[in-house]
Amino acid sequence: MRQFASIGKKIIAIGRNYSEHAKELGNQVPSHPFFFLKPTSSYLVQPGSIEIPKGCVVHHEVELAVVIGKEGRDIDAHHADHYIAGYALGIDLTARNLQEHAKKKGLPWSTAKGFDTFTPISDFIAKNKIPDAGNVNLWLKVNNEERQNGNTKDMIFSIPKLIEHVSTIMKLEPGDIILTGTPSGVGPIKAGEIVTAGMGVKSGEDLVKVSFPVIDRHGKFHLVEH
Repeated sequence: MRQFASIGKKIIAIGRNYSEHAKELGNQVPSHPFFFLKPTSSYLVQPGSIEIPKGCVVHHEVELAVVIGKEGRDIDAHHADHYIAGYALGIDLTARNLQEHAKKKGLPWSTAKGFDTFTPISDFIAKNKIPDAGNVNLWLKVNNEERQNGNTKDMIFSIPKLIEHVSTIMKLEPGDIILTGTPSGVGPIKAGEIVTAGMGVKSGEDLVKVSFPVIDRHGKFHLVEH
């Protein structure tokens, strides 16, 4: 499953799974899980660069990614672990101004979440490297300034519950990932900065670390004013 980024069909992103993150954006803490989909074309692996589309205010959101290892539907939470191949460190990037506009209009978030390079992702992490996915440290820095530092123990909905919920709606397939939500501290990034993130099970020790320079996106996209 090391090639999950090239074989997976879906990026399933859980929203507002940390109460402090929900509050910092002025959102209600959810009573049940909800998610949105991102295109796999948004994956970015090292040594690539994060691209900022013209006119977009882009925020970082560091997350634990669960890599699905086998096909399943209507999976019971008690059996969810059997469907996990391993993990990865992901960063869900959001064009926040586009998302806020979409939310006000009751429109989908696809544009705000789906740009190329908007899902930076680490290499695959074997399942046995993370004995308890409910106790994983996550951090993110911009230009060596710490922005996010949290732990998956603060998730509202556990990984087994997320797998159970999502699989009642859509079949999970090998290589799919579930982004499990982000701790508080999200904020903007801009061209010329460097985003670094890490994840580990022991304080001060990282299982994986990623780093991505941020550049301006050159292309035909332009922000439509409303």
